[in-house]
Amino acid sequence: MQKKFVAALAALACASVWAQKTASQGIDEYRAMLQDGNPAEVFEAKGEDLWKQKRGPKAASLEKCDLGKGPGVVKGAFVELPRFFADTQRVQDLESRIVTCMANLQGFNEADINKTPFGRGEMANVTALATWISAESKGMRFNLPQSHATEKVFYEVGKRLFFQRGGTHDFSCASCHGEEGKRIRLQDLPVLTKNPGDGVGFAAWPAYRVSNGQMWSMQLRLNDCYRQQRFPYPGFGSDATIALSTYLGVNAKGAASVVPAIKR
Repeated sequence: MQKKFVAALAALACASVWAQKTASQGIDEYRAMLQDGNPAEVFEAKGEDLWKQKRGPKAASLEKCDLGKGPGVVKGAFVELPRFFADTQRVQDLESRIVTCMANLQGFNEADINKTPFGRGEMANVTALATWISAESKGMRFNLPQSHATEKVFYEVGKRLFFQRGGTHDFSCASCHGEEGKRIRLQDLPVLTKNPGDGVGFAAWPAYRVSNGQMWSMQLRLNDCYRQQRFPYPGFGSDATIALSTYLGVNAKGAASVVPAIKR
């Protein structure tokens, strides 16, 4: 009787482990099935059109925008951002750099765009542009520059912010993404203090969120993480979010981009 009881407990334990594995595998299979019809393609097409359109007070396109590899060069730019730009004397990520180009080349008001909520007005256009630009580097491997002193400072600041605890729940980014074996609901949480692998973490955004039917940029992803930690909501293009992106992006060196990805 005792042997049967022990055997039953062992079988239950094995079933539990098996169920956990199949839950994660099931999510992966679910994403793979959705990828063929990823709605991000709509945003991608819109972004390409916006890049070539003559818009704004200056009636100009963005085809002379310098994303770090020279005016108009898109392919390969995404996997080397954030980086330092001499003209702005700032480290910028893809989205904040797009806004700079929209202001300088097309005459849009940068401050007005920065305070527009995600998904509305010109901010929705920024997300579409970021989707297309990032898609042009799909399959390429991240290699963020760290040669400029300011880039190194942003990496170190991002590292401190990643481990900074605060808010009503005393959370940090590391609370979810600082050690192996963590998950939220059925989703595994990757460790982001090192290269988490191809298409994981930093290498998976922008992404289409099936749960709310929205296209999420990296800026929105980080802002929502801060919201969940009960931190104050960061401003768009803030040095804090760009420093965090620099830390995550440098840690992702060698990982292949799969964006635009699809998420639950």
